[in-house]
Order: sequence, then C-alpha cells, then structure tokens
Amino acid sequence: MTTAKDLFIIAMEPEPEHAVGQGDLSLALAGAELIDLIGAEAVTVDGDRIVPGEPAAPGDRLLGEAAAVLTRQAPYERIEDWLWRRGRDLSAAYQAALEEDGELTRKRSGRLSFGSERVEPVDSPTRRRAASRWEEREPVLAALASAVGIDDGRSDDEPGLDDEAVTTVVAIVHDAVMELEAVRQRRSIESSAFANLWRGP
Repeated sequence: MTTAKDLFIIAMEPEPEHAVGQGDLSLALAGAELIDLIGAEAVTVDGDRIVPGEPAAPGDRLLGEAAAVLTRQAPYERIEDWLWRRGRDLSAAYQAALEEDGELTRKRSGRLSFGSERVEPVDSPTRRRAASRWEEREPVLAALASAVGIDDGRSDDEPGLDDEAVTTVVAIVHDAVMELEAVRQRRSIESSAFANLWRGP
C-alpha cells in the first residue's frame, strides 16, 4: 500500500468530522504520490522542482502511473505544477482502483433502499494498516490529512517531518489547497453577484 491509498481510506472513513472536497483530496493524493516516489528514491527535490532518477517500476499501479508521467527534461517540473497536473480527478482514479481491488464498498445511506449511495472502506488489512498509521500519528500521513482538514480534534502539536524534501512537498500541498479554496470562494461571490444582478433591486 501507498501513502496516497492510506490517505484516501482515512478520508473515506464514515462520518468524518469534516467532509473532504474531491479537489482538495486530489491535490493531497498527488503530494502523497510524490512523497512515496521520494522515499523510493525515484525522484529528488531541488528547490521547488522534481528531479527524476532512474526510471523504476513501483509495485503499485497508480504510483507507477505517477512515475511514468514525470517530466524528465530540464528545467524539470515545479512541485506546484505537478500537484495541479497529476491531481486532476485523481481522487476518482483512487476510488475506482480501490473499488476494483475490493477495498471499498458502496452502501446506501438512509432507511429507504433508494437512498443515495456512499462509499466506505471494507474491513481489510489495507484499512487496518491505514488506521494504524493514523492512530500512531505517522507524521507524513498526519500532515497530508491536516492539509485537507482532517484532524480528528487532535492536538495542534504536530509531529515533525524529518526530511527537507517531504517538508517542502507538504508545505506546497497546503498552499495549493488554500489556493483552491480561494478560487471556490471567488466563484461563489461572483455567482452570488450574478444572481443578484438578475434579481434586481
């Protein structure tokens, strides 16, 4: 399993304190993939740019896809640009992959059989591993979860990250999520102003 899959499972747990937006989660998943590629020594970080190493074949299919689409020509890709490019619809890709692997199940909410469906992790070794990392407050998973608003009411005393490249990636994920929220707010204000224009005084 990968950090991205663990993060997705934590975000899908039933009744999270705050629902996680698909766009926020997609950005954080792209960051998680990059951190796993750093850990596998498939990439290094030079300032804010991703420098690929020797092409490798990670055991995880989605992580392999991430490695395959790295920019391999100088001046290389900025981390922020990678998050937006790789993150496009990434949460949907992880949901599809985990459903295909039998790690997620669809359940109807409400008492009526035609209630809306929601997706939940099944009780499996994969879910237990993600839960164990979460309970142990594993620094990388905790930092990425915090970026998308999952904190489970825990202490603000976050465990430190001991790798400069990982710290850089996490900081840029936080910035990208905040930028996405700013775009949402701006669109909401514009939409409201447009509706008021049509309503008139």
